[in-house]
Amino acid sequence: LPRAPAVLKKRLVKLVVNFLFYFRTDEAEPIGALLLEHCKITKEEENIFSISFIEEPERKYCFECATEEQCQEWVEALRKASYEFLRKSLIFYRNEIQKMTGKDPLEQYGISEEARFQLGAHRQ
Repeated sequence: LPRAPAVLKKRLVKLVVNFLFYFRTDEAEPIGALLLEHCKITKEEENIFSISFIEEPERKYCFECATEEQCQEWVEALRKASYEFLRKSLIFYRNEIQKMTGKDPLEQYGISEEARFQLGAHRQ
C-alpha cells in the first residue's frame, strides 16, 4: 500500500551530546529524542536535512531550517555528535599529544593499562 504523505510539524530541537531532543513549541518538556548512533545525516535540499538509521533505512526524519547556513551548521554538529566520532577523536588527540610530549595524557586521570589498551585497540 502506498504510504500517506508525511505531515509537517513545527518542533524545537536541542542537541545534547548524542541525543537530539524535540519539543512542541509551547511545551518545556521534550516529547521525544533521537539517539544519534548508527545513523546517516544527509543534506537533502538547500535548507533541509534528514536523519535515517542504518537498522531502519525506511524510517527517515526530515528537518527544515530557516537558512542554508543554519542547515549546514546542524548537519556538521549532528555528524560530530555520535559516540563513535567522539571516541575516534579522543584516540586521535591522545596519540597526537603523546607524540608531542612523550607522555600519555590519560595517565594523569588514572586510566588503567587495560582501558588504554582497549582505547588503542579500536584504531582503524
